[in-house]
Amino acid sequence: MEVKTWTYDEFPDFTEEIEDAVRLTTSGNEVGVSYHHDVKYAEVNGISLHLQILNPFTRNDPDKVYPCIVYVQGSAWMEQDVYGSCTLLGKLAAKGYVIAVVQYRHSGIAAFPAQVQDARNAIRYIRIHAGDYHIDQDNIFVGGSSSGGQVAMFCGIVKEGDEMDATLYPGVSAEVKGILDYYGAVSMLEEDGFPSTLNHHLPDSPEGMVMGHSNLRERTELREKATVECYITHKLDIPPVIIFHGTKDRTVNVSQSVSLYKKLKACGKNVRLYLLEGADHGGAEFWTEEVCNIVDNFIKTLSWPVPGH
Repeated sequence: MEVKTWTYDEFPDFTEEIEDAVRLTTSGNEVGVSYHHDVKYAEVNGISLHLQILNPFTRNDPDKVYPCIVYVQGSAWMEQDVYGSCTLLGKLAAKGYVIAVVQYRHSGIAAFPAQVQDARNAIRYIRIHAGDYHIDQDNIFVGGSSSGGQVAMFCGIVKEGDEMDATLYPGVSAEVKGILDYYGAVSMLEEDGFPSTLNHHLPDSPEGMVMGHSNLRERTELREKATVECYITHKLDIPPVIIFHGTKDRTVNVSQSVSLYKKLKACGKNVRLYLLEGADHGGAEFWTEEVCNIVDNFIKTLSWPVPGH
């Protein structure tokens, strides 16, 4: 065989019959997932912020573009483990989605709405660099879990130039086609909203810390400021929302998602709620084939046609 720079098409297939060898058929459309780690998307007040990017790929179509889910990893608004969810998120990536896991400024260094501002700037970065990661910039979604679910919801509510928006990329849109809320900590109004947080609403509680280390038992206006449903009105333009929550969530009461769902429905918004029976705060139940297919179908109904998708 000649040694040269072969193209895939011209390279000869090995056809010799080998005794006891088993030949397995491949199509070239099998989806793999590559990982781009610690991609810097912003620097705010000397703090570098990064993305973990999961990229689907196939042999037959290496230049294919995909919708993107910008995913905010939850952490009770404290420092995140942005690597921990990558293996589970890979299940969605393998269905044909670029996943960009967002690192935000945590409550130890920045109060709300810094986390929302960071996520929106991550969306803008993704839109600018769509070509680098085979992303269809017209089909970007935002999602998140727990505190990240709250941040994702606010990403869809905030408008360009709002008080909660602080763009690092002027002229670049942070709009998304839909929102994926996994057991989001979307309300600070309820007294039992965080069933296992004994110091709930006090300055050293997770929610108190992210609201400026404030005593939320005495600051109703701050509780409302960080509660998604307080912003929902008939006039509000918000992308379609899909919500997943476990019925035995000991960390974020499922009533938070139910209340948000009812408010969105009452205001005529496009929203779906899935209650996972017996599920706690996260876990493998949220990444089954059934749940991932629900997400896949949700996104496909909202995406403009993407070639080959």
